[in-house]
Amino acid sequence: MAKCDICGKGVSFGIKVSHSHRRSNKMWKPNIMKVKAVVNGTHKTVHVCTRCLRSGKVQRAV
Repeated sequence: MAKCDICGKGVSFGIKVSHSHRRSNKMWKPNIMKVKAVVNGTHKTVHVCTRCLRSGKVQRAV
């Protein structure tokens, strides 16, 4: 799985518990996009989560 190149957000694991209390493993995946961005003045493709895109931590290449 890909990680966000800006904040390092990745997959987190836990246990899903049903109504009858049966337990099974669960994986939460972040919303990560492959984006062309400006990094150190050059256009580069990076993996970025949508929270970093929305907050303006990444400037998209035009």
